Amino acid sequence: MADENNAASNNEATSTDPVFAMQRVYLKDLSLEMPNAPQIFLEQETPTVEVSLNVGGERLAETVFEATVTVTITTKIGEKTLYLVEGTQAGIFEIANVPEEQFEPLIGIVCPTMLFPYLRANVADAINRTSLPPLHLAEVNFQALYEQRAQEAQNQAGGNGSPDSGSGIYVPPGTTRQ
Repeated sequence: MADENNAASNNEATSTDPVFAMQRVYLKDLSLEMPNAPQIFLEQETPTVEVSLNVGGERLAETVFEATVTVTITTKIGEKTLYLVEGTQAGIFEIANVPEEQFEPLIGIVCPTMLFPYLRANVADAINRTSLPPLHLAEVNFQALYEQRAQEAQNQAGGNGSPDSGSGIYVPPGTTRQ
């Protein structure tokens, strides 16, 4: 009888334990454009590089979420585009029994931190295949990015309360735990 009670209490304890696990990582989207090739290869000027980074999340099932990291890299020589790379790395995560105050940081900090190395490698590989010098994305402090964008959202709270599409972190309604 005591063993049955212990087994029942163990099952109850494990059903309320926090769960956070990456289930799958995949390249959701990748495009590379070189609109001015081959003439652009004759240019001698040093290119300029602009990098834009965004993260997002979406609920797929009760405890299953997709997190994404999207990067857009625009490299120009003068006014001419050398190449434009857009890539989205995604992952499916199981998240259950996590306190509400920890949920958004998981989606906005931890998940992107786990996905970013895969995105870096995929983008570097795509650029390498252009026969141009490689471009390796710098490491990103997703916690600082999350805090900065949360502060910006708080400063803009006078609006309708919906996140600015340019804020980079967008957790759609219905994504947070209920």
